Amino acid sequence: MSDVPTGRAGTAYLVRPGKSGDDAKSTGPGVLLLSSWWGLTPGLKAYGERLADHGFVVLAPDLLGGCRPETSAEAELELGELDPNEAAALVLSSVVALRSQTTDPSAPIAVVGFSMGASWALWLATRQPDSVQRAVCYYGTQHINFSDLCACVLGHFADDDELVTNADLVAMETELFEQGHEPEIWHYPDCGHFFAESDRAETFDPEAADLAWLRTIEFLQRP
Repeated sequence: MSDVPTGRAGTAYLVRPGKSGDDAKSTGPGVLLLSSWWGLTPGLKAYGERLADHGFVVLAPDLLGGCRPETSAEAELELGELDPNEAAALVLSSVVALRSQTTDPSAPIAVVGFSMGASWALWLATRQPDSVQRAVCYYGTQHINFSDLCACVLGHFADDDELVTNADLVAMETELFEQGHEPEIWHYPDCGHFFAESDRAETFDPEAADLAWLRTIEFLQRP
């Protein structure tokens, strides 16, 4: 595991499956891991390490350029100052960097995103349909034309979410279904936004997070 340069100022967190020797570089299929507005936190890195334990090469770009907001107000401010064009360029360049580290650089990757990162995951899967085979979205939506999307989509959503309304989710599901896609959407009762992020003690729900994790791993490992 290491910090590696990205396509813009900052770094990304790269973690591989277990090594077979001191200098060996283990490879596997790639997973791009995109953070929520809390940035590249220890919890997100730990999630990437768990993915690597299941045989994936994982790259998590620092979407906030080193910022680590502590409150929602700070996170909103950072998000408001984020240049969407720079963020898009970082996401796209991260795909190239990740694929170069995998067993087969020509093979498509999977992308897992949390909240803001989930929106970017769906954008990426639609923007580069040949590059993304599976997209996992934790409590994040996107409202774009999904006609170019080829990836299978898995979504985890809280039933008590102040940031993603039921109308938001229904609208996205409708758009996906109308354009020929069949997303796999799971609802988690008695949970709020960020329920799967261990750094957010006030909203983290270990039971729901574990269930979402098991569903994610099963989804990513499908043939």
